[in-house]
Amino acid sequence: MSDSTPELGKFTSYRTKEEIAKDIKFILEDKVAPSVAQHGGFINYLDFDMELGVAKLELAGSCSGCAMSKQTLHQGVENMLMHYVPEVKAIVGEDDEKAAEQGYSPFVPTNKFPDSID
Repeated sequence: MSDSTPELGKFTSYRTKEEIAKDIKFILEDKVAPSVAQHGGFINYLDFDMELGVAKLELAGSCSGCAMSKQTLHQGVENMLMHYVPEVKAIVGEDDEKAAEQGYSPFVPTNKFPDSID
């Protein structure tokens, strides 16, 4: 392998991290925000790993801890970002640590059913 050949698993782009981040933020604001805002949520850009092509996003508001947020993130947001920003190869999401302070509590399955439904 020559010195100019990228390593397997590594990602290279002709664009800068700032240019890619600008596009990711635009897609999040223009295409994602209206949908998640209807449910009281937000998805914020945190970082982009140039080497791996991974966008790091924060799930905030009612999205933080929501049982459906991971599905929304990977089936909706990830596909959209990969379509519009070719450098994005995957995304990872983190819950907003301040969500509980803002009145949002994470979904915790209890596996308990009520004795009766009145």
